[in-house]
Order: sequence, then C-alpha cells, then structure tokens
Amino acid sequence: MLKFFLTARDGDKRLASVGLVPVQAPDNSLANVFVNSTHTFQTLQGFGAAFTEAAAVTWQRLSATKQAQVLRDYFDQGHGHGYSLCRVHMNSCDFSLGNYAHVETPGDIDLKSFSIERDRQALLPFIKAALRAAAQPIKLLVSPWSPPAWMKDNGQMNRGGHLLPQYRQAWARCYVRFIQEYAAEGVPIWAVSVQNEPAATQTWDSCIYSAEEERDFVRDFLGPELEKADLGQIKIVVWDHNRDSLVQRASVVYSDPQANKYVWGAGFHWYGEHHFEQVQLTHDAWPDKQLLFTEGCQEGGPHTGSWDLGERYAHNIINDLNRWTVGWIDWNLVLDETGGPNHVGNLCSAPILIDPVRDALLHQSSYYYLGHFSRLIKPGARRVLCAATKQDLECTAFLNPDGTVAVVVMNRTEAPIGFVLRLDGENYVTELPPRSIASFLKCR
Repeated sequence: MLKFFLTARDGDKRLASVGLVPVQAPDNSLANVFVNSTHTFQTLQGFGAAFTEAAAVTWQRLSATKQAQVLRDYFDQGHGHGYSLCRVHMNSCDFSLGNYAHVETPGDIDLKSFSIERDRQALLPFIKAALRAAAQPIKLLVSPWSPPAWMKDNGQMNRGGHLLPQYRQAWARCYVRFIQEYAAEGVPIWAVSVQNEPAATQTWDSCIYSAEEERDFVRDFLGPELEKADLGQIKIVVWDHNRDSLVQRASVVYSDPQANKYVWGAGFHWYGEHHFEQVQLTHDAWPDKQLLFTEGCQEGGPHTGSWDLGERYAHNIINDLNRWTVGWIDWNLVLDETGGPNHVGNLCSAPILIDPVRDALLHQSSYYYLGHFSRLIKPGARRVLCAATKQDLECTAFLNPDGTVAVVVMNRTEAPIGFVLRLDGENYVTELPPRSIASFLKCR
C-alpha cells in the first residue's frame, strides 16, 4: 500500500492524507510515473528557510501560543515541515530593520569591538527556539550582504561597492569571530557563503566581487583564516547568486587548485530566468562539488492567497533536485502582512505571513507545497531514478534512510491527470486534480 498526501487549489485539501493507494493492474491508457529506487544519485542535506531580523521581530510580535505554532509548523518532525537546513545573515541585510555591522568602529582590524549584541535581541532567540522545536540539528548557513561600511570603497553598506584590499584579512576574521560567537551561544554554524549576490549593486546591503576576487578571497584569506582557527570543517559556498552565471563563476574558482581545496560547493538563487541547465552543467563539470539552493522568494509584495506561489516553489524544487542539488533553502520564514519589515521597501512574500494585530498566521500556498517535499524527504535521503511519460507531470523521488521511498508529483494544468505510478515493479493507479501537488510514501 502507498500513502497519498494531496494539496489542491480547488477544495480544502492542504497537505491532506487522502488514504492509501492499493497495488493494482496497470491501466495502459494512462501516463506513467516510473520510479526505480535501486538507482541512486545525490544525498540530500535537507530543506529549510532563512532566519532574518525581519522574520525574528515579526515572530516576536505574536502571542506565545502563535509563536509556538510557527515553530511547530516549520520545525517539528512529526506535525510540521521538519526543517533542518537554514540560513542567517552576518551583518545586516535588506530584511533587517536598518544597516548594522558586528564591527562598527572604523579601522578596528583587530576586531576589538566585534559584537553580536544586535543578534541577541531577536535573531538568536528565534534560532534557539527553532532548535528546541526541531529536536534535531539544524545546519546553518551564514551569508554576509555587506562588510562594514568602513571596509568598503564606497563608504556605505548599501549600493554595492567593493571590499578594500587592505581589509580582506580583517573581514575574513569576521567570519571566524561570528562562528565562534554563535557557537558560544549554543548555535553551531555549518557553512558560510562568501557573499550574497556578489554581482548585484542593490539599493540595500550589497558588495561586488568579480569571480577572480571571490576566488582570491577564498584562497588567500577566508580558507586560511578558518583553518588557522581550527574551523576547517566549516563548508565554504561560492557564488550565492542566480543560476544564469553558475557555470562561469564555478569555473573561475574551481580551476584554481588552492582555492578549490577550500570550497565545498556553489550556491544559487532563482531570480531571473530559470537556467536549470546551468545546475546540471556545473555538476557534470565538477561532480565532486556540491550544489545548494540558497535563496528564493516571490518578490514585489506579499501576494496573499496566490496559488502561483506554491507552483513556482515546487517547479523550482523539482527541477533543482533532479539536477543534483543537495539542499533547498527558502528565504524569510515569516513576514508581516505587508511583506516586511524591510528597511528599503523591498517587500516580498513568505510561506507564512503574520497579521500581528489579529495575532493570526496566514499560511500561503507556498507553505503547503514546500511541505510535500520537506515532510516526506528526509535529510540523508538519496535521489532515485524517476521519470514521467507526460510532460505535465513534474516529479522527483527519494529513498529515505529508513528505507521508505518518497515520490512528489505536480500537475500545473487546469485538467485532472490520471497516471500509473510504477514504483519498484508495483503499479498504483491514481489521479491528480487540476493545479495540485501530491506526495506518496512507500513503506518497507
């Protein structure tokens, strides 16, 4: 028997268990989704989202009961998404309440003024609460949006600019101090990216690195400083920007043997054109390096009630996973009903929006679509062979560490689609309603 979970636009099914699908004789008139779990590919690190100052202060505005519900919905392994892979910003980002740095004193290359006191106000309490709710380790990726203003050639954290060469070593030591300070708070760090969106001059916190500058910073400063501090186990992620230049950026860094030895893999975002082929090509060229989706959200406001949100998420997740991506990190865990707060008006959606006046949680379609992956595909799962005979059936499948097989299938059309799930020699006949997503779990 096969467990069947469904989310559909029409009706009230949201991550709903709709019973068991029995083994049946195949219907040869229907499309097929074929799964062979003996052929395995990459190992999954997990799913998750970002802890930002905006998310944290918004979460703090809720009642204790609603705060607990947010944590349960995202991090509980039995009743929630079971998130295990998340991201946090070092220094401020656009989803902070304003610009700030952990070393504000100009010229302090010895980092005597380094402080994470700002993080203790909202970010760290939110992360620590999530760790308690998860009852499992959460792998945390740290990404900077900008060095302190005094380390940059434009003298500000916003609007791009470059890291001044004389401050490269001090900036590398900031990563070390951040990791050490968070560890002292009981929050271990798993990985760092060099720079969020290093090719974008934004009106918010940003900093420009060419591929060569990123390579040299990793090779000559960040990698050696982590090793010197006995933090060589910390993964280094390069690029951390859109898929469109993934191959080019990886090529520059990975072609340098000294830089290459420090780098675990490349991160990427979904803004702009899809370019899933860049993900596949990067794996094909450097199969020993990992691929990690590090940020995606619906831009331009909250988009409350939009069904397209969930479909955008699932389409990207399926296509990224099927091209060797090992983890998928959403952007803000929660935002308010306006899509903020954001100190430059760059409002976006989140899977859970919060109306603090009514103390209400507004679960968006993206929340339910994400759950079809994160609830059934566990950390340590291996992707397995999965293909559909009909293009409108988008699908992926994984073999979990406990031996269960999870299959996710989406239908973005306006018509129902019947199909036969051919899973390891057994046949299950079922149907997906219009604009729906389903996940199936085959137990041992």
